Amino acid sequence: MVADGSAPGAAWWPVTAVKIDRIAAGGDGVGRLDDGMAVFVPRTVPGDVVEIEIVQRKRRYARGRVRRIVAHGAGRVEATCSHYVADGCGGCQLQHLAPSVQLEVKRRIVGDAVRRIGGRSVADPEIVPCPSAWRYRSKITLRAQGRSIGLHRFDCPGEVFDLADCPITQSRLIELWRQVRSHRHLLPRSVATLVLREDRDGGLHVVVEGRSERLWDAGPLAQAIGDSRVSWWWCPRLGAPRVVAGPHRGFPALAFDQVHPGFGRRIRGDAVEALGSVAGQTVWDLYGGVGDTAELLAARGAQVWTVDADRSAVEWARARESSPQGTGEIHRLVGRVEAVLHQLPEPDAVVANPPRGGLDERVTRHLETWATGRSGARVAYLSCDPATLARDLKRMPALQLTSYRAYDLFPHTSHVETLALLEVS
Repeated sequence: MVADGSAPGAAWWPVTAVKIDRIAAGGDGVGRLDDGMAVFVPRTVPGDVVEIEIVQRKRRYARGRVRRIVAHGAGRVEATCSHYVADGCGGCQLQHLAPSVQLEVKRRIVGDAVRRIGGRSVADPEIVPCPSAWRYRSKITLRAQGRSIGLHRFDCPGEVFDLADCPITQSRLIELWRQVRSHRHLLPRSVATLVLREDRDGGLHVVVEGRSERLWDAGPLAQAIGDSRVSWWWCPRLGAPRVVAGPHRGFPALAFDQVHPGFGRRIRGDAVEALGSVAGQTVWDLYGGVGDTAELLAARGAQVWTVDADRSAVEWARARESSPQGTGEIHRLVGRVEAVLHQLPEPDAVVANPPRGGLDERVTRHLETWATGRSGARVAYLSCDPATLARDLKRMPALQLTSYRAYDLFPHTSHVETLALLEVS
């Protein structure tokens, strides 16, 4: 069913032709109906003329589905992944766009959000292309529905198709998935979600989330796969995850880590570089995860206070500490950033790398108060959502946006990473 209650394929309004003008955040093409209303149409490119049926109509916009492409836009290409076409895979949104067009689309999405939502008068940012557009993901999350385990369809999010391959996911994980798939009868009947991950130390993890509280015996599946490097996790409904077979120690499989590791390191390095000299200064590393950014800052001589809510990530970072990497020190706190700010010494600079929801309003309020009238204050803000970045910029007018840059961290999807440098002159 579509959001307004109509069945897939049902057209409540006459079929019509529209020209696609641009790509919106989320990856849908945008055109105009005859009455001027904006219509969002997935799997289209700028310049397409498409015959569509309207599947949803709201007061200010409509959603359409392509019936026929009348004329192709210049940026359209054949998708590489067979699931993208045959199964309508929703994991990627932009495989039908040429790589150069994908980059231009993402630049405009970021720039539009910063201007329209953030109220900053800036041009679109430059964008750094990804060095590897395929086989880059070190984590894949699959859903189970009936006899199928795979990904959701873009035009029917409640429906899951059976996955054979995902060309943006690392080969080791796909090979592991194919082995698991061939022994799926050994998975618990209550399986809801399957997460496959390769950690930074080369360890492999399979996390099975179930709809039942009953313990799953992973031994038969682990034996059938026969790979001693794989840790098998069971996460029951309303329960805590734990290893039930394979290696029990190593990188915490459920801690956040960038799913494009190499490019993620480049972006963190750029964020630290953007702050300039931090030797002898107090720097906050907010939403610090396993501490990679904190280590870079300490190596430059900063006194670093890093905060993350994930205890397993912080404990792993503490456990791997050996000799100091520089003249700085790292102080690690476990907790929600907004709850522990009062425990931190006043900073000279801040790195913030929040989840997709952006900064809590209490954090932006605190940073705005700190920055007001403080010459030299600077914040390197890493964002995975242009809309929440722009919202947070709106909340912190004392901090000027002196530069920003986009990164194509997740090719073929509509997601884009942004590094914004905020300063008080």
